[in-house]
Amino acid sequence: MDLIIIATYLVSITFIGIWAGRRELNLNDFALGGRRIPWWAVLASIIAAETSAATFLGAPAEGYRTQNILYVQLTLGTILARILIAWLFIKPYYHYNVYTVYEFLEIRFGKTTRTIGGFIFLLTRVLASGVRVYIASVILVIAWKFLTGASPTFSQYVISILIMTVITAVYTMIGGIKAVIWTDLIQAVIMFGGAVVSLLTIITLIPGGWEGIKLGTGGFAGFKVFDSGMNGSGDLFTALLGVFNQEYTIWAALLGATFLTLATHGTDQDMVQRMLTATNYKRSRISLILSGIADIPIALTFVLIGIFLFAFFRVAPDPQLPAAPNEIFAYFIINYMPKGIRGLIIAGVFSSAMGSLSAALNALATSAVKDFYIPFVKKDASESHYVLAARIFTGIFSILLVMVAIIASYKVLHNPKTTIIPMALGIIGYTYGPLLGVFFIGMLTRNRGNNTGNIIAMICGFLTVLVLSGSLNTILGFFDFPLIPFPKIAFTWYIMFGSIVTFLVGILFRSSLQKTKDADS
Repeated sequence: MDLIIIATYLVSITFIGIWAGRRELNLNDFALGGRRIPWWAVLASIIAAETSAATFLGAPAEGYRTQNILYVQLTLGTILARILIAWLFIKPYYHYNVYTVYEFLEIRFGKTTRTIGGFIFLLTRVLASGVRVYIASVILVIAWKFLTGASPTFSQYVISILIMTVITAVYTMIGGIKAVIWTDLIQAVIMFGGAVVSLLTIITLIPGGWEGIKLGTGGFAGFKVFDSGMNGSGDLFTALLGVFNQEYTIWAALLGATFLTLATHGTDQDMVQRMLTATNYKRSRISLILSGIADIPIALTFVLIGIFLFAFFRVAPDPQLPAAPNEIFAYFIINYMPKGIRGLIIAGVFSSAMGSLSAALNALATSAVKDFYIPFVKKDASESHYVLAARIFTGIFSILLVMVAIIASYKVLHNPKTTIIPMALGIIGYTYGPLLGVFFIGMLTRNRGNNTGNIIAMICGFLTVLVLSGSLNTILGFFDFPLIPFPKIAFTWYIMFGSIVTFLVGILFRSSLQKTKDADS
């Protein structure tokens, strides 16, 4: 029964993707869907793209690990950021009729800044999305363990990663952005439906009903909705350090998550490309803001799954329970979910993974063609040639994502306590802060910033994050060099510090008069 449901889903989603994206005549169709996608489909695509397997399996891991819903605080910042993006970023992107957001950087500063921005995106997205592919492979590996009784091996992760990536790459390569968006719509419904069914099923399976839930959670004694992160003791500096070195506080939500979302949804081609498929910037704004509001019930549902999983296994201990928090939900799905429901939930995991993966592949291919292939390799080819190039790049990036996912699986196998959310979001923290800072210069000033200044500013922003994250000391310690006595901040703050430093350094440099005139025109 479960296998029939899963197989039906995989075959259907592949067929729908290929059918929806037929007749891709030019790069505008392949990358932007001819800008004819309805706002509600764009909304679903944004939700599917951002709700990856890192959310489906990683957010329950956070709930299981902390036994509270502090993670949900971050949605406050995501909503605030989307409002800012809707009014600051989206209209200029439509005004300049860009395919990639990095084209805006060339208009505002020059080709060098555009090239660096595009490279940062390609590198960061390959790393972050590769980690997400690994996360999705966990469910297949645990299913194999359930069927055979054998402990997961490295080769099983590799096979699972290949299956997931190949299926997604096929319909993305053939169908382009239209295939991505229309399959995203279906996947968003399956994903959230699967999450709700999971939550209700877990609650009903906890032995003892409500009394069992209270026993398993300790009567919700440590349950928190908000946390300031300030312990009330010590001086102001000590209190601020307490705020910055905690991941999930109200300040991280209102400030850290705002900057994080400004970067991921305002400067990341992966997300922005969905918004650019809407018929105009006003409808794109609607899709973006509503997706932020939808984040609240989505995040809450997944974190509650983790909390109730903790209650379940506290009341009914399982000696075979995985050591890695990231695998707890997948283990429960395979071993405890009723047949039929189990197949639906696994399809939900696949939906979350394939939705974000297809979005990443299409955005990577679009940026590779528009930001690198056309400017540096072949400027005057036919539209059909560029569509073919985009499909080839889709295949190339599929291979790169597989390689990163395999490395991530190897890391987690050798360190089971590695958690997914910090890994996935920490990667983008190092590079997207400097990138966001440059976009701030371009959007918020008229005559500040140039190619040279932007390079210097981004280096400063990157080094700031490298020091404050503790990574520089890790590198120094490896080579037995003296450590730098700097405080360490949590991953939710990386982008804020990186972007602020980049902006402050970048505005010290003046734009050329010609670039200012070009942008104005």
